[in-house]
Amino acid sequence: MIRQPHAETRESIVAHAIEQVVGELRLVDVADYIAFIRLEHFACLSDLVDSAAELYFMPGTLKLGHGGEAYVDWSGSPRIVLDLELRPTGVTVYFQLTLEEQQASVVVNYVAFEKPREDPQSNTALLRQVIEQARIRPTEAIDLDRAIR
Repeated sequence: MIRQPHAETRESIVAHAIEQVVGELRLVDVADYIAFIRLEHFACLSDLVDSAAELYFMPGTLKLGHGGEAYVDWSGSPRIVLDLELRPTGVTVYFQLTLEEQQASVVVNYVAFEKPREDPQSNTALLRQVIEQARIRPTEAIDLDRAIR
């Protein structure tokens, strides 16, 4: 596959957007990922992704795509690859998240824009904007004394 010049920027945007979700996904034991993948229990993987994303994104924004892969051998650390879809309004990003012992990485396979613009940089800016709009923001604490008066 020929890498486009703007792909690295889009990967960076996606990686930054899901950083907190990755932290949640790392709370799951690697043996569980291996078991779910090897036994093809992709509904369980989907539940894990949904649960990890629900605190940070609107429902349905981040979900499991076509499954995942587990790379495990006697000589090294396990590596888990999850096919994910990021679906903010008007854009779908198909990508793979790789979880390793010390790091995580993102590889964007394809970005589909509902109404693409001519300029790739404009599309990249749109991607950043719609991902930001799909985030769940914590509500501000209400000052009860002030609200009662």
